[in-house]
Amino acid sequence: MASKAGDGDTLPVGVLALQGDFVDHEAALQRHGLCTRQVRTVADLNALGGLVLPGGESTTMLKLLDVDGLWEPLGAVLRSGLPVFATCAGMILLAEQVENPVQRSYALLPITVVRNGYGRQFHSGTFALNSAVLPAGTSGTFIRAPRITRVGMGCDVLASRGDDPVLVQKGPIMAACFHPELQPGSNPVVARFVAAVRKHAMLPAGGA
Repeated sequence: MASKAGDGDTLPVGVLALQGDFVDHEAALQRHGLCTRQVRTVADLNALGGLVLPGGESTTMLKLLDVDGLWEPLGAVLRSGLPVFATCAGMILLAEQVENPVQRSYALLPITVVRNGYGRQFHSGTFALNSAVLPAGTSGTFIRAPRITRVGMGCDVLASRGDDPVLVQKGPIMAACFHPELQPGSNPVVARFVAAVRKHAMLPAGGA
């Protein structure tokens, strides 16, 4: 898949494009100056500056990853130290434990998530976030969002909704229950990921 607009200072950020709101993620990254590449095949995983797992329907994504032969190759990239950003269903794919129902995952984040933990579409909306690393007044759009019920060792909570963690990070992997890519203009969560991509691009070959 051809890369799309950006400043050319970094390798393209791959956006998993099997299902879900990958187009919105591409647009958000491009607004922040990065070029993107839709990931649909194993070849699309080559020479990336970062990787995004978008929101959508996690069980459908699992099926398509198998059908397209992407499960193992994608897992290798996720474990490579590349900056990764996952939202909603993408976060479910990375969680160590998934409930409602139980399903397989890459288990790269030491968290437990409950699918649709905030209710169905009727309960969706935009809510204020509490965070020590994001600007005051930052909000998040939750759409049939998963709920984090456990955060394990080595995983940092970057933002919460009430008492619930909703933005977490372990090493180069950041994941959100909500959808920052849907908010117009610059978004501080997207900007944080973009900064990680740019920092990673400056590392010498083999750096981490």
